[in-house]
Amino acid sequence: MITTNGIGDFVTPIQYLDYISGNRIYVKREDLLPFSFGGNKARKAALFFDKIDGSGSDCVVTYGGNSSNHCRVVANMAATRGLKCLIVSPREACAPTYNSRMTELFGAERITVPIGDVHDTIETLIQRLRAEERRPFFIPGGGHGNTGTQAYVDCYGEIRRFEASDRVSFDYIFHASGTGTTQAGLVCGKLLHGGSETIVGISIARKNPRGRQAVADSVREYLSAQSRVVPETGIEEAVVFDDAYVGNGYGADGPSDVIDEALLRYGLPLDPVYTGKAFRGMLAYLKERQLSGRNILFIHTGGAPLFFDYLNNKGN
Repeated sequence: MITTNGIGDFVTPIQYLDYISGNRIYVKREDLLPFSFGGNKARKAALFFDKIDGSGSDCVVTYGGNSSNHCRVVANMAATRGLKCLIVSPREACAPTYNSRMTELFGAERITVPIGDVHDTIETLIQRLRAEERRPFFIPGGGHGNTGTQAYVDCYGEIRRFEASDRVSFDYIFHASGTGTTQAGLVCGKLLHGGSETIVGISIARKNPRGRQAVADSVREYLSAQSRVVPETGIEEAVVFDDAYVGNGYGADGPSDVIDEALLRYGLPLDPVYTGKAFRGMLAYLKERQLSGRNILFIHTGGAPLFFDYLNNKGN
């Protein structure tokens, strides 16, 4: 069933990919969520717009750079409802991309400021809109917060149901970890369901200890809001945040060899910012730890427009 949030009860497929380095690799295709090129940002945005639809809000405010999948999806969902979307962006990430071109197509207004001014700009913008008798709804950058975490608690439930129906048990779950709510949701799902797999967030930008702390804090915040008590040792053990493959940071060092091979061999589109880094990191993680005979799930968190940016840059 597809509803007004563009996703509804759609369950993304899990497909067997290949036997790589002695391990059975599966992929959960979050990029196939049926709205605006899909991806984890679409899953999160759907829950935010469920709230917006009943809130009486007449505009949406969010944050993100020109390459942001989150901003594209939020702007598109707002456009389908005839809602004004305002995006506050850091000047340091303002190069044009396919994502930014689509946010323009969707009629979003982008306000570009130095990164140090982002917080105050958002606060001032929301106050101004309210003074104009508008009713803004703020969505944190990347869909951060308990709503975004809930989206991946739900996703973890889908994974558990697949395991039961297909009689497979995953030993590891890998994914790209950025602001941390995708990983936090998966970890919360594991803790609430009593899962035994290892969930590995491959950092695409942040270094430890900050990156890991952000995930752990989101886990604690969600569990507290649900009035669920989990021992601190359980949270600490469940949050595995690997920063060994970030290279020179966000958007840098996209693994062209991995991206090209995944498309040529499997028809699997990866991107240089998120999924390409995470897929490369997963392969390196398995090799470095000499893991074999395991069932591995890679969560493809999407970002298809970033693949076309990659092609453009590759041709220059």
